[in-house]
This record gives sequence, C-alpha cells and structure tokens, in this order.
Amino acid sequence: MARITVLGGTGYAGAAIVAEAAKRGHEVTSVSRSASESPIDGVHYVTGSALDAAVLDAVLPGRDVVVSAMSPRGDMAQQLDAVIDGLIARLGHPGIPTRLGFVGGASSLQTEEGGPTLWDVSKEHIPDDVKPEVETGIRVLETLKATPETLDWFYVSPPRDFGSWLGTPSKGRYQLGGDVLLTDADGGSTISADDLAIAIVDEIENGAHHRARFTAMH
Repeated sequence: MARITVLGGTGYAGAAIVAEAAKRGHEVTSVSRSASESPIDGVHYVTGSALDAAVLDAVLPGRDVVVSAMSPRGDMAQQLDAVIDGLIARLGHPGIPTRLGFVGGASSLQTEEGGPTLWDVSKEHIPDDVKPEVETGIRVLETLKATPETLDWFYVSPPRDFGSWLGTPSKGRYQLGGDVLLTDADGGSTISADDLAIAIVDEIENGAHHRARFTAMH
C-alpha cells in the first residue's frame, strides 16, 4: 500500500487518479480548492489551495508519492510554476523518499522520433489565452529535468486529445510511450481519464519511470 497525495484531486485527471488508487487499496489524500461532489469512502479529502504552505505542511509529510494534477487556470494561472518549485524544495533532499509526479500536457511530445514537438508545429494555431497554460506544462518538464538527482520524479503527458469535453470512453487498457506522441492507425491520439489513471497508478506501484516522462494512449 502506498501513501498518495493528489493535488487537484477533484479535477478531470485528479479525480480519476484518486478513484483508481483508492480502488486498489492505497491510502489516498485528495487536495483541491473545492469539495468533491462524489466523495469516495476511505479517501481523505482536504479542501484548500496548494498555494497555502499550511495545506502542504498537512498533506506532504510521510507520503510515498505526491501527484500534481492541477491545471494552471483560474487562481492557479501563472502560479503553478511556483507550486512545483515549492514541492521540489520540500521533496528534493537526501533522505526524503517521496516521489513527485506531474500530469502535464502533450505539447512537449515529439511528433516523431527526433522531430519537432507538437508545440513547435501547432503553436501558431493555439489561441493566445491558452498558450500560457501550454507553456507552463513545457516549463515544468524542463524544471524537473534540472532538479538534483535526489528527487525522484515522473512526468505524464496525455495524448493529443484529452479532456472531459471529449467524452472519451474508457477501455480499461492503455499503451505506453516515451517522448514521442502516440497515434493509432487512423491518426487518433486519445485516452480517457480513467485509463490514464490506470497507467499512473501502475507507475506508482511499479516504478518503471524514474526522473523520466512517459505518455499513454488507448
């Protein structure tokens, strides 16, 4: 059993991670700015902001894994970098075994091995009000890569098409990739939150990616 804290635990990806981890018998703490509309028995819910040091003081110590599933929107816009910097400062010390996971975006994935990133080929078509959110995810990956070796982290890039508005059905399976965007035979690149959560909890349990990024799709 792992002791897991999920920051952003009531969002699209975060709620699915909480549910999957709890189903497998892990000790789960969910942190979010709003209360869960469908609380799960056995999950410890904390209503508060990751910008509040007192909240982090309460939910980080003794954790095996802390997963950030927060989106840089609303009052978290332009703030997520600072939150991640704070988590790195807290967790990246010798003798602190807590892993740090981050659910980011697809834009930093390469379109093909050694090729340009999805951001490189699509940024001219992304609305200006969305670009800061995308750029945050890209920066966080670079920030994690530059951390001391004492911090064990993993970064998860969903496929190109990922979000609650898509209504993607769950299939109970996934395929893994590394730094290259995964697509199916028809050019599709998608996964449901539930199935991405399966991949993430599998990573928590098996520890296949240390100080590395992975992606998953149907």
